[in-house]
Amino acid sequence: MRNTFVNTLIELAKQDKDVVLLTGDLGYGVLNSFWEKFPEQFVNVGIAEQNMLGIAAGLALNGKKAYVYSIGNFPTLRAIEFIRNDVCYHNANVKIICVGGGFAYGSAGMSHHAIEDIAIMRAIPNMIVSTPCDPLEVEILTKETYKIQSPCYIRLGKGGEKKLHKEIKDYSFGKSIKIQEGKDIAIFSCGAITEEAIELCEMLKKDNIIPSLYSFPTVKPIDKEIIENITSTHKIIITLEEHNIVGGFGSAVAEVMAEMKNKNAKLIRLGLNDEFTSIVGTQKYLRDKYNISAQKIYERISTFLTNL
Repeated sequence: MRNTFVNTLIELAKQDKDVVLLTGDLGYGVLNSFWEKFPEQFVNVGIAEQNMLGIAAGLALNGKKAYVYSIGNFPTLRAIEFIRNDVCYHNANVKIICVGGGFAYGSAGMSHHAIEDIAIMRAIPNMIVSTPCDPLEVEILTKETYKIQSPCYIRLGKGGEKKLHKEIKDYSFGKSIKIQEGKDIAIFSCGAITEEAIELCEMLKKDNIIPSLYSFPTVKPIDKEIIENITSTHKIIITLEEHNIVGGFGSAVAEVMAEMKNKNAKLIRLGLNDEFTSIVGTQKYLRDKYNISAQKIYERISTFLTNL
């Protein structure tokens, strides 16, 4: 995902000299292709993420399109007051890029597990929250958010994620993307963990269960229309996220459903329990350990679903 983001930003920077990329002393293997081409449009602020957000806000308020790039919690939780007061309060045109959402940096431990960021970022006024699931969604969202003159948060994986879509036609910003048509059960997913949702669907097919599957590239704004439609046509909606179960994607779906007058579907939110992760390991290992791998989800829900 990160390589796709950088390559797409290079395309935008060629066309627009106001595109500026800031980073906090990282990304030498990834960002060098940008700074070699556009040294006047690149700023390395050093290990000073809070200052980086303040600088980005200042650049944006002077007409620049500022992109801030850093690992997991560094451009978000570490700098949250600057995001709230400097960026969002002034509705500054700053795009915050998190590389390593969820357990992508799992071996680095709790400090690098980005599992509260969606909840925190979507609670701030003026902030758009996007969660692409594969490189194709990253390319589209990078281009779409470029057009928007307001703060945006783009939550990426680390790198090497599979291409989950063959193609995406006529995407409208803020809308979900249908991956699979099914009945009775719908799975809503956001971010890189959508690969587990696709694998889960393959497992369920062996039990003659064909769920509808939707990717949500944005959590704020969220696709209220599809949530309302699926709620009226399906019996169960399952949300899947690599994030704390409190305040994240599942909560955003629940908020929409709570305000509906007529709803037939039951909502099951799958994510991480509201607790710190004290275990380290690869992303796949941690997903399995915390019951959000395809196999563990299948074990949790298969008996329940076959009795529908």
